[in-house]
Amino acid sequence: MSRLVLPVALLLSMTACATAPPPPGAAVPPSGQCNAEGARWAIGRGIDDDTTNRILRDTGSRDARVLKPGMGATMDYRPDRINIDLNERGAITGLRCG
Repeated sequence: MSRLVLPVALLLSMTACATAPPPPGAAVPPSGQCNAEGARWAIGRGIDDDTTNRILRDTGSRDARVLKPGMGATMDYRPDRINIDLNERGAITGLRCG
């Protein structure tokens, strides 16, 4: 019997730390791993807060950087960031991770 106590105790302690899946219909938090393909629908649209928030959700990104023509930007790569390129009229011309 005592040989069974340790494995059972370990099993119970491991399952106590497991996270439960979100309930159906719950908002899924961003994964942090950007996937630009999820927001291709935004190309050609104007940019606003609602569009930016939807792009963040659809790409799984945690951060968005809006880049206007001629605007300087750092060259650091961040896998959790979506870059939103705009043209001179403010329309989205491209989406890329980094």
